[in-house]
Amino acid sequence: MSRADPPETAGASDEVIDVIAEIEMQRRETEKKAGLAMSCGLALHRLRELLAHETDALQLRGPDSGHQENVQAVTNAIGRVNGLSAIKGQKPNSFPGQARTGPRQVSWRNAPQNPARNTGRRTMGRAGGR
Repeated sequence: MSRADPPETAGASDEVIDVIAEIEMQRRETEKKAGLAMSCGLALHRLRELLAHETDALQLRGPDSGHQENVQAVTNAIGRVNGLSAIKGQKPNSFPGQARTGPRQVSWRNAPQNPARNTGRRTMGRAGGR
């Protein structure tokens, strides 16, 4: 471990450390534009995808392949982002694209139905009833 590596990424591969750093930079940019909850939600989504990828690699290649350290580094990053949102008292969005800021839309499922209109055969030309 070099002096530049934080303890939570010790032993992880350079690629995983770079991806975690990139996600953190994007999280900070998103926080400036959309707020902490949205930025944490997006970061958690990407980190969970990375964790799934590293877990699959660990299962395929075994514990001696170095992926265990990668999994631990990603898990630590997820915990840190969860801690950021907990400090501010905000819950990160599970699905960032589904965030709503206004009132919920009303469903048409239980709306009253209009009576059926007369859509039978119509006369062509002359008006009926004379």
